[in-house]
Amino acid sequence: MNDPFKQASGNRKVLTANESASGRLDAFLTEALSGEFSRNRIKGLIEQGAVSLNGTPVLEPKKKVCPGDAFEIVLPAPEDPEPKGEAIPLDVVYEDDDLIVLVKPAGLVVHPGAGNWTGTLVNALIHHCGESLSGIGGVRRPGIVHRLDKDTSGVMVAAKNDAAHRHLSGQFADHGRTGPLERAYRAIVWGRPRQLKGMVDAPLGRAGDRTKRSVKREESDDAREAITHYQVVERYCEKPDGTALASAVECHLETGRTHQIRVHMAHIGHPLIGDPDYGAAFRTKANLLPEPAKSVVNRFPRQALHAFMLQFEHPSSGETMHFEAPMPADMEGLIAALRTAS
Repeated sequence: MNDPFKQASGNRKVLTANESASGRLDAFLTEALSGEFSRNRIKGLIEQGAVSLNGTPVLEPKKKVCPGDAFEIVLPAPEDPEPKGEAIPLDVVYEDDDLIVLVKPAGLVVHPGAGNWTGTLVNALIHHCGESLSGIGGVRRPGIVHRLDKDTSGVMVAAKNDAAHRHLSGQFADHGRTGPLERAYRAIVWGRPRQLKGMVDAPLGRAGDRTKRSVKREESDDAREAITHYQVVERYCEKPDGTALASAVECHLETGRTHQIRVHMAHIGHPLIGDPDYGAAFRTKANLLPEPAKSVVNRFPRQALHAFMLQFEHPSSGETMHFEAPMPADMEGLIAALRTAS
């Protein structure tokens, strides 16, 4: 494609598809914009009416592009690449000159990104820590050495200077193989794993949608080692044959891949309750529960996953630091409802 774009006034770009143009509109524009925006972002712009074809707004991302089509795209104003501090409350459990340990609530995004440029944990940390916050993680991720999904709650640590950032990042990269780093989660899953204690060793990679992951063959180009150790700690609505409608599972990570626990538990047939990405097919299992447990499960707004324990070596003192975060109220309510139904 020979630079089909012509800069128009303001934040507009216009183009005419050449004779070889084809495929979906969102894919075509993503390629034409040379990665300036993700395909999901382009899709959103189309659905918002920001793309016109021959003067008429196009609202279907999957519309087929034909040679000669004349498009006009209204692009959003550039975002300030440097996050600003925001007075967002933080649940701080420990803090010193090197680091801060906090409990992240469900619903809070860790760092700014597409669609979430404000209201993140990073914005809250900048406001709380001021100039001391480490920038070694990049301008959009100052202080961040690990992350939790938006709708996963639990304990996290952030660095407050560059030396602490390098030390903590090294521990997370090592996954605790040579040091005291350890991460433990509590998940509420559908069913009961056949083995009450086991390990899932299954490589993960992208799953089409850039935000999702799936189990991959080891020889796949994007396959990355992923190992999760799990143990069933409680069973709900258990049957005489030993099966159960749901279980509480404790998971320890040997690696730390995106969505690792969520994908691994779904891979062995026991997705997390409330997981919209990897457990949607199991939602009807709630119909097997009596009220009020059925309603509690149906209303549960997120994947039932909580990072309850984090352990690491302090970057200055060398002391092993151990922190635990109590179960949040929504998961306590879910567990209570499942116990009542058992």
